[in-house]
Amino acid sequence: MDAELLHSPVVGLTEEEEADMSDWNLPLAFMKKRHLEKIEGSRALAQSWRMKDRMKTVSVALVLCLNVGVDPPDVVKTSPCARLECWIDPLSMSPQKALETIGANLQKQYENWQPRARYKQSLDPTVDEVKKLCTSLRRNAKEERVLFHYNGHGVPRPTVNGEIWVFNKNYTQYIPLSIYDLQTWMGSPSIFVYDCSNAGIIVKSFKQFALQREQELEVAAINPNHPLAQMPLPPSMKNCIQLAACEASELLPMNPDLPADLFTSCLTTPIKIALRWFCMQKSAKLVPGVTLDLIEKIPGRLNDRRTPLGELNWIFTAITDTIAWNVLPRDLFQKLFRQDLLVASLFRNFLLAERIMRSYNCTPVSSPRLPPTYMHAMWQAWDLAVDICLSQLPTIIEEGTAFRHSPFFAEQLTAFQVWLTMGVENRNPPEQLPIVLQVLLSQVHRLRALDLLGRFLDLGPWAVSLALSVGIFPYVLKLLQSSARELRPLLVFIWAKILAVDSSCQADLVKDNGHKYFLSVLADPYMPAEHRTMAVFILAVIVNNYNTGQEACLQGNLISICLEQLSDPHPLLRQWVAICLGRIWQNFDSARWCGVRDSAHEKLYSLLSDPIPEVRCAAVFALGTFVGNSAERTDHSTTIDHNVAMMLAQLINDGSPVVRKELVVALSHLVVQYESNFCTVALQFMEEEKNYAVPSPGNTTEPGNLTPVRDGPTLPRLRPVNSYTNIRAATTARNLNKSLQNLNLNEEGGPVTFSPGNLSASSSASSTLGSPDNDEYLLSFETIDKMRRVSSYSSLNSLIGVSFNSVYTQIWRVLLHLAADPFPEVSDLAMKVLNSIAYKATMNTRPQKILDSGSLTQSAPASPTSKGTLIHQAGASHGANRCLSRCSGSPPIPGVSSSSLTNEVPKPPTREAPPSRPPYTPTLGNQAPPHSHQFSRTRKMFDKGPDQMAEDGDEATAHRNFISVALQTGLCDWSAKYFAQPVMKIPEEHDLESQVRKEREWRFLRNAGVRRHSQRITQRGIARLDDQIFINRNPGVPSVVKFHPFNPCIAVADKDSICFWDWEKGERLDYFYNGNPRYTRITAMEYLNGHDCSLLLTATDDGALRIWKNFADQRNPEMVTAWQGLSDMLPTTRGAGMVVDWEQETGLLMTSGDVRVIRIWDTEREMKVQDIPTGADSCVTSLSCDPQRSLVVAGLGDGSVRVYDRRMAPNECRVMTYREHGAWVVKAHVQRETNGEIVSVSVNGDVRFFEARTPDSVNVLQTVKGLTALDIHPQANLFACGSMNQFIAVYNSNGDVISNIKYYDGFMGQRIGAISCLAFHPYWPHLAVGSNDYYMSIYSAEKRLR
Repeated sequence: MDAELLHSPVVGLTEEEEADMSDWNLPLAFMKKRHLEKIEGSRALAQSWRMKDRMKTVSVALVLCLNVGVDPPDVVKTSPCARLECWIDPLSMSPQKALETIGANLQKQYENWQPRARYKQSLDPTVDEVKKLCTSLRRNAKEERVLFHYNGHGVPRPTVNGEIWVFNKNYTQYIPLSIYDLQTWMGSPSIFVYDCSNAGIIVKSFKQFALQREQELEVAAINPNHPLAQMPLPPSMKNCIQLAACEASELLPMNPDLPADLFTSCLTTPIKIALRWFCMQKSAKLVPGVTLDLIEKIPGRLNDRRTPLGELNWIFTAITDTIAWNVLPRDLFQKLFRQDLLVASLFRNFLLAERIMRSYNCTPVSSPRLPPTYMHAMWQAWDLAVDICLSQLPTIIEEGTAFRHSPFFAEQLTAFQVWLTMGVENRNPPEQLPIVLQVLLSQVHRLRALDLLGRFLDLGPWAVSLALSVGIFPYVLKLLQSSARELRPLLVFIWAKILAVDSSCQADLVKDNGHKYFLSVLADPYMPAEHRTMAVFILAVIVNNYNTGQEACLQGNLISICLEQLSDPHPLLRQWVAICLGRIWQNFDSARWCGVRDSAHEKLYSLLSDPIPEVRCAAVFALGTFVGNSAERTDHSTTIDHNVAMMLAQLINDGSPVVRKELVVALSHLVVQYESNFCTVALQFMEEEKNYAVPSPGNTTEPGNLTPVRDGPTLPRLRPVNSYTNIRAATTARNLNKSLQNLNLNEEGGPVTFSPGNLSASSSASSTLGSPDNDEYLLSFETIDKMRRVSSYSSLNSLIGVSFNSVYTQIWRVLLHLAADPFPEVSDLAMKVLNSIAYKATMNTRPQKILDSGSLTQSAPASPTSKGTLIHQAGASHGANRCLSRCSGSPPIPGVSSSSLTNEVPKPPTREAPPSRPPYTPTLGNQAPPHSHQFSRTRKMFDKGPDQMAEDGDEATAHRNFISVALQTGLCDWSAKYFAQPVMKIPEEHDLESQVRKEREWRFLRNAGVRRHSQRITQRGIARLDDQIFINRNPGVPSVVKFHPFNPCIAVADKDSICFWDWEKGERLDYFYNGNPRYTRITAMEYLNGHDCSLLLTATDDGALRIWKNFADQRNPEMVTAWQGLSDMLPTTRGAGMVVDWEQETGLLMTSGDVRVIRIWDTEREMKVQDIPTGADSCVTSLSCDPQRSLVVAGLGDGSVRVYDRRMAPNECRVMTYREHGAWVVKAHVQRETNGEIVSVSVNGDVRFFEARTPDSVNVLQTVKGLTALDIHPQANLFACGSMNQFIAVYNSNGDVISNIKYYDGFMGQRIGAISCLAFHPYWPHLAVGSNDYYMSIYSAEKRLR
């Protein structure tokens, strides 16, 4: 492009901005989540937050060896020395009284943390007393935890051999007690607290003994004669926790200002010791007037959060919890801080012990070991909180002023809020999360805390997992008992987030009656729709595969509450209400009958035509589970099932594959319910299919269609066979490319004549393309397709008895239709359902039962023997027949009659040695009947080629995979992902700095440049158009070409594949298979969203539309969606095929062809919005629409050009008919301007110009006769004609020939072939031409113009 044009002066910018705006305002088609991602649920994150084994410490042994008044020999005490034990001075009373008081006090201190445990004191005990105590506590505790608290201040230090000291009976000796014995008596799980000097030695010995035990156990397990093998096994010590006051080499601090049992004080009276310690620091002098005496007088109770003491305790809990959560590995945090209330308290207080004791050169030890926490920044927050509290003390106590609450929690919430606002990708989780949890306890900050918590959970599943691991669950569960209305939206949001990530919480909710909360939110009409949506999502999770939940919600009137909201304007709410209904009556009969009483199924019908595909899907799901209940059937319920089935059948041509997939699953529930009836239908259809030769679509030519169409004389005819194999490899398109090219190369020499050789060639071709269906299924794709067409040719009801209910026949037809669906996932599901029934029908060892039930009044007449040989010769049909005979264990007999098939009881396959030769080898000799050439030989089920065959035993296993598969589409789980993903985050496309947005800006600038530059060229006028800028040999004969409006890329379709070329570089970008059946061809293509993320639409002459993405770049092309645009099309080699026109502005797609209507699809809703009757008896050959005026112009095969106004009623919307052409209209085009003219051209070469309001043409030009292709340039007023006679003529709007092209450049001037298709670029003056000699060339205006 010229530099000066691209960097135009400022004046041009306004146009560019306008053009830009028009691109920004254009809607995008097929770019919703359902098109861009796989419909499946998210992989569940392994949830480790739920404690597998919640524990309680049920018994506590308090062992005090104080021997008051006698110091142990190995400790030299300072003078003065630390004396207080449990805040009591032992020397202030008699030794015995002191001992008892200290014991009682210690018990009280522990009871503050765990009031319900059994406490046993053992004061200055002997070894036997300790043994008796420990064994009795373990016996009572069973599997629960026991605590052993040891104070050894009055005995020698622990020994290196792993012993602690107690006394003899008369206190004359210290007696050692081995830790090994202690382990044996205490068992596991246990927790040990050692408050004595050198306590670290005990921890080490404990571990060594534990290891020794493990080894002994292993030896005993291997050797049965080992002495331990006979004894009861000693407990494993893995679950034991130890807390020791100091390292192995350290002595306890003796500072007289401190208690002697400093470690015990930290563990059991943390606030008291923390405040004392705070006062002993130098910094405490900054708080005037605070003395140790004053601290004793702090008002309040520890467990009352409104008092100063209670608030300090609450802040202390929050801070220690937060430090632990931030420093410990997650699993260790769970084990120590969430499993057992007493253990959690002791460990929180242990963090304080570490901080205080380290300041006296003492290092507390724990097992499992914790990382050091004494320097953590949160301790400063604690010091500040203590500071603020103590500074108020003098005035509170002396003057009685009110206590000002600490700003600690508000400040921490602000810190959390800052973390949330500062972007969160790839950062450490917020430190304050455990504090937010504590704040939920306070009414003052609860609303704000819930709001911030919700915003945090919104960040994604990882945030939910984190919050659950902190322990948020019991708090938010408890809050459901609150009646505060202002909490409702927040709680509903939080619970939706939790359940979207971990649905196992359904049980907890029902147990605590939490479902009632959400039922009341859903039933509250004043609740905004999005909150009711979340409530109904939560209820849908509660009833999902959980019988207790279903019963609870049924009792809570869930069904009637949901039915009232089915017509809510909010689509997501409608969708989830339907899913919720579908889940509550899934395999739960009383809910189904409740639904019947409220005529739920009839109310759901209205959603089957909902504008939002996901809502239609949800309604189909709900109706599917409604009929899918396995309970006994009454006449009433059968009638309802039939009613629902016929309603569902109407969605057979829904535009959304998601809906059709759900439809197959819903019908499969019905098939399972009424299996025997469907088996009968299946047998009838299989019988019928074998006896009916379908006219091949290739041979049916309509009398009116003998006008020349796009086929040139050397275009290979469609092979007159209908044995196309369903190639399910559209997704792995690239692997097919080579085999496709090989196929196409054989097709050069004109029509293929049929001979046995050709038959085998075509079947080998199909096996190169690899169709999985034939090898895996009883009914191959061809058989099913043939059945589908048979059922439309012949009336089956003549075969089937009058009393037989035709609902089953109808549904079977619907499934046949869905098995030929253009979207692979839909047809695969339908194939599974059909084959499981066909398999059961043929393998059924009790067909007698079906016949006796009166469902079949007469058996079908036996087919004559001559017909029987035909069955065997006609390849496509012998699959079913051979399967029938193979399955019954007998060799196939020519002339198996239908009656003998149904009345004989087939024997199940047995594992005999396989016969020495294949049971049936098809011979194509003279005995082939005259019309058997319509079927080609394709490989059948169990047939692994002519030489080897499947062993009999494999036959049964080959089918297991599709018989009992519970079909499901993953729609509900996929929909639930919405709640797990961030809802509050700006979507990427709206984020001005995101890459998506930048790419889009770049594309729109590129578009504006193309529009501007090309406009200048066309305004200068084009005098010639014959400069060949591209030529290449296409892999197949081009049948449709389409330029991309802004990329230098062109799509070229042959019969069933699409090739992409870069016309600037002359490279081939891609070639892939469109996936259409072999007897159909691509007849039209359109680019959707050409201005942005382009998609390619292909239309084939069987009425199917497919949409592709990721083509022409390095990724694999993927099918975005596909649907049957026109349902009654019969593919013919002659005829217009399917013609389409696309309106990007409105998202409407016009489709027509060999039908009597113009069908308009709304791609936003993915549904048919209008059928305009053409009012003619011939096919539509060309469509063009004008969105501004709502006009649709159609050219027809009878030469008429008809104009429709789609705003009017169907019977009066045809506003004009022009009958001036005498023959087939090749192209009708309406200019998209305010008063744009209609231009039409017939095969005779007459070009006519009409104005929409005048009855006659305003201008006529004559061009060449025998037109095969024509296109009109939308901007430059040029049109190009391609003729049978191997040349192209380009005309301007006055009818003057500006170029005549007959030869290719280069190639020694080779003559061009017959023109099969041509197309102008929408902006540039480029003309693409495809001809029957496989060449694809592009011509343009002179170089100097470009």
